[in-house]
Amino acid sequence: MTALDPRALRNAFGSFMTGVTVVTARDISGTPIGFTANSFSSVSLDPPLLLVCPGKFLSSFEAFSNCSHFAVNILAEGQEAVSNTFASFKGDRFAQVKHHLDLHDVPVIDGAIAQFSCTTQQSISAGDHIILIGEVQDFTHTQEGGLGYASGQYFSLGLERAALENASGTVICGAIIERDDQVLLEKTPDGFRPPQVTRSDRGLLRQSLTESLGARGLNVHLGAAYSVFDDVRSRTHYAYFLANGPTAPLTGEIHAIPIRALSSLTYTSPAIAEMMERYALESRTRSFALYLGDTLHGDVHTLPERT
Repeated sequence: MTALDPRALRNAFGSFMTGVTVVTARDISGTPIGFTANSFSSVSLDPPLLLVCPGKFLSSFEAFSNCSHFAVNILAEGQEAVSNTFASFKGDRFAQVKHHLDLHDVPVIDGAIAQFSCTTQQSISAGDHIILIGEVQDFTHTQEGGLGYASGQYFSLGLERAALENASGTVICGAIIERDDQVLLEKTPDGFRPPQVTRSDRGLLRQSLTESLGARGLNVHLGAAYSVFDDVRSRTHYAYFLANGPTAPLTGEIHAIPIRALSSLTYTSPAIAEMMERYALESRTRSFALYLGDTLHGDVHTLPERT
């Protein structure tokens, strides 16, 4: 059997869109521990079971392998900082995040849209992880939106949906397609721009964009929304999404531009130029953000890459 490329496999696994959770417990000394995970799944309603998969690389791995109780906290939109804290912060993580104690004296995260307090039912070794199965003893749940994660990026469907549903007039949606440290751009008489499609309504934007790009030989996987803005004068609404690029040869007016060269190009509008310059800057750290506003003013909602 041919050896699989671990990085390519990781990227393929990462294309599955998930929620973001923080798993918490106490170690043998009673010290609170926790880590960020998207390897979470419900298992059964009768009995009520769920699972998470702690990795053997975690400093708290032994504690989770032997814990009698643990909790799973499903994070809400806007809790990126909580996720980052439990993914990478080296100090007292619980001092950075508001929390309270559940019926087992395990800390649970304030503001999470769901919290499951579990008794450990089984721990199964599985490669470089374990499958930690818990029986749910208590839970809370709200109707708020959850924080999403796919292809190395957070996303917020609620925030994205609200922005797109507020559109009026003509809608232009496009994709910032990255491939091998390059971005695929369309060359027009007025300058460069991301490949895009124009619609008279805002329904099924993602599907329309995916189909339009596919017809041009660009079979891409769309990720999170990256820039959503209005041009008030022309009553045009713009929505651009992050995307992973195709491996097929490029045809027509599509050009592969090195990311480092993006700031030197002439674009079809100042708004597109500013967006691509921001993309070039953010690609250095892979900490992308969602811009919401118009062609002159707006807010940047940071959606950093999880480590």
